Order: sequence, then structure tokens, then C-alpha cells
Amino acid sequence: MLNVQLRPKGPPDVPPPNRLIDPGRSSSALADLVLAEYQAARPDDTVARRHIGADPIPSDAWATAVSAAYVPAEDRSPEQSAALELATTIAAELQSADVAILALPLYNFGVSQHVKTWIDLAIAGATPGTRLLDGTPTVLVTTRGGAYGPGTPREGWDHTTDYLRRILVDVWGAELVVIEREFTLAGVNPALDDFIELGTLLKKQAEEAAVAAGHDLARAAA
Repeated sequence: MLNVQLRPKGPPDVPPPNRLIDPGRSSSALADLVLAEYQAARPDDTVARRHIGADPIPSDAWATAVSAAYVPAEDRSPEQSAALELATTIAAELQSADVAILALPLYNFGVSQHVKTWIDLAIAGATPGTRLLDGTPTVLVTTRGGAYGPGTPREGWDHTTDYLRRILVDVWGAELVVIEREFTLAGVNPALDDFIELGTLLKKQAEEAAVAAGHDLARAAA
């Protein structure tokens, strides 16, 4: 089991400095529900965790790893060797997973730099064309502070979900289930106060979907 989350630093009950930002907490909470249901059915399974928000990957790791690939091993700098080792490790984590849970929310209308660096390093650490999650049952949890669906003012502004589908399914070959939740900032951002009731309903639906996904994931791993 591989569990990757964009979980922020600090305890979950401490609000961020900017209270209008939900830095991965909603997606992590849903991913935790998936994981709890999975572990209830398979308590002896090992879970490999990578929290790329609380323990971010160095922003220059990808460029350093790529450049290292063109340098003979004996001539690489310590930084190049470390970056290449990190890339290989991340790729191996994905490739060795029997199931995966990924909590990757929308950030500024796209994926965060931490997620993009993780993806790029995973690709750099594998043989070109490797399907790192080939046939692997995978749950993607993604959340959005507002609403981005058809007919909304920001329809088409979500540049995360389709991109992640492309990477996880088309590039890496995952058997993907997506759990989405919108209006995570209803009740937090005063501009969204009219949608508090809808946000509460969407939260309940996403939590139910997360529990069901965890149950199905455990069955798939059996």
C-alpha cells in the first residue's frame, strides 16, 4: 500500500495563517477515511507513506537528477547522486505498490509544485515508458475550495483533475477511482456562505464514497 498526501505541516486542528486556504486538509481527511477502511480489512498490510506537503521534495531535485543521468556515476557530485537516488526511490515506491491512495487537491487552479516535482521525479527515476502503476488499484482524492463544474463561473478552471487522470491512467496505467469534493471553503470564506448547506452535503457524499473506496480497495488487494 502506497499512501501519498499533500498534507501540511503541523497538527490538523491548527488553522493555517490564511484561514481562506485549505492546504490539503480536506483531501487528507478523505484519504484517511479510505485508508482506515482498508486497514480495518487488512490490518497486517504495510503502508508506505509519503507526505509531500509536510516533507516536501527539494524543488531542484528533478533538474539535478536529470542532469546526473548524463554523468558517469564516478563523476557525479554528491547532490547529483542524492537526487538520482531519490528519483529511483520514488519510482520504486509506485512500481512496488499493490494498491495506492493519493490525496492531491487543487491549488491555484492546478497541481501544487510539490505534486509536480513528485511526478517529474518518479518519471525521471524509471526507464522511459515504464507504467509505474500498471494495473494497480488506485484511489485519487482531490478537493476544491469552490465549484468548477459545468455552468459555474469558473468552469474550466480546474487544471488538476484531468492532468492527474492523464498521468495516473494514460502514463502510469493505474486502475483509477476518483473521489472529488467541492466547496471545501464554504463556511470558511464568507463569499461562499450561500453554499454552506450544499458544501455540507458534498462533504457527506465524499466521505461515503471514501469509505466505499477503501472497502473496494481492500477487496482488490485480497
